[in-house]
Amino acid sequence: MRKIIVAALLGLPLICSAADRPANLEPLPVAPPPPALSNEDNEPQITIKQKGEDKYEEYRHNGKLYMIKVTPKVGKPYYLVDDRGDGQFTRQDISDSGVRPPMWIIHQW
Repeated sequence: MRKIIVAALLGLPLICSAADRPANLEPLPVAPPPPALSNEDNEPQITIKQKGEDKYEEYRHNGKLYMIKVTPKVGKPYYLVDDRGDGQFTRQDISDSGVRPPMWIIHQW
């Protein structure tokens, strides 16, 4: 029984390739090239500000501030992140090992 099934499966491509092709086939038109993708839209705009001896790096995407990296003269740098997009920033240390899900914007109105 298995030999019959295996023989049928091996012979199936031969049967399908033996089908007659219509005589009036025309070639498909050449597809237009895809539009050029610009990575400029996806890259964040970074503004570096110096206040006293501290350095602030502001990260913006589409003009909206979503993260600030604070580098003090003494101590470790840390991030202020707007997780919800409401303008309320929370502190996150570099050594913070908390798991956070990705928050990508798939579509925006």
